[in-house]
Amino acid sequence: MAGLAPPVLLQRLSLSTTCCVLLLLMLASHPALAKTDAPCQRSKWNNGFSTFVRRHLLPGTPNTENKNAWFKFIKDNTGCGRPTQSFLPSDDLDRVKAVCSSQGGKVYKDNLCISRKPFTFFTVRSEKDTCGIKSVKEETKYLILACENVDNQCVPVHFEGNPTDAKPDNNARACQDPDKAGASAIGMTTWLLWLLTSVIMVLIVNAH
Repeated sequence: MAGLAPPVLLQRLSLSTTCCVLLLLMLASHPALAKTDAPCQRSKWNNGFSTFVRRHLLPGTPNTENKNAWFKFIKDNTGCGRPTQSFLPSDDLDRVKAVCSSQGGKVYKDNLCISRKPFTFFTVRSEKDTCGIKSVKEETKYLILACENVDNQCVPVHFEGNPTDAKPDNNARACQDPDKAGASAIGMTTWLLWLLTSVIMVLIVNAH
């Protein structure tokens, strides 16, 4: 670039810098790399699945709408920091995990999958801090779960409410398996890096 006049040199450097910044922003903003807005992407929360199980699939969950039984259970186990809590039978663990697979779930939106079959669970509403039970309701609905890749497994990390009693869309694609999601993310990363390298090489060639 020794033969270039200073204004031309600055212009090309500015163009190179701008292209690099734009491509880096593309890398940072791509959903497979920056945030989990599709099911089964790599989770930023390593304890997401274990926390999900502790909150929603505890052994000894009362199989009743009796408020006294739930008061004792919540007081002794999950606490009342969350005013609304939903509990599934611990025996349903494998079925619940399957919602985050192609066999058990369909894509709902973002990183959420909806179960192919309905589940029965209890929704408990309580007073914050005091654990006073406001209501206990046994419900049968399709589960909506946030599904993320933890330790190379696509598993639920969040229980999303289903107040509108949504059902799976027959035309929606299956909830992705982790290997497919991973392959998709790797493929897009490779393509963007190739694009960035190509643009930089073109700018270098044109500078000489």
